[in-house]
Amino acid sequence: MASNDYRFVTHWRIEAKIEEVYRIISNAADLPRWWPSVYLDVRELSPGNEKGVGKIVDLYTRGWLPYTLRWQFRVTEVNFPHGLALEAWGDFVGTGRWTFKQDGAWANIRYDWQIRADKPLLRYLSFILKPIFAANHRWAMAQGERSLRAELAHYSSAAK
Repeated sequence: MASNDYRFVTHWRIEAKIEEVYRIISNAADLPRWWPSVYLDVRELSPGNEKGVGKIVDLYTRGWLPYTLRWQFRVTEVNFPHGLALEAWGDFVGTGRWTFKQDGAWANIRYDWQIRADKPLLRYLSFILKPIFAANHRWAMAQGERSLRAELAHYSSAAK
């Protein structure tokens, strides 16, 4: 594995229906609203087919480190409500896969993110700063879990 190759696997367990989780996570345009600590701007460039396969999204993101990332993704697989897959390019190049499994009242959520960091800062400094860049990713995903819990609570109270 090259020093700028990364593989992250994130697991969340949240009391929710996977259909709700899927609808929130798959709606990329809403990411800056409910996950604002990471997603600064998101624009849908192409809607894809009727299921969303082929949808192309442009993203401007950050973590707690003082840099931002510009990248795009294309949805490559949709399996409502069990998950979706994407391919990314730009400052990141690789693949991501969200998987949702219902366990009683709980949603088991997994994100598998396999990327090569191509932003020059990340590419050239990964050999020494990889643990810090990995911690930045873990921070971003922890923010996502907290934000998703809050969004689901809001979604649930609005439905009542």
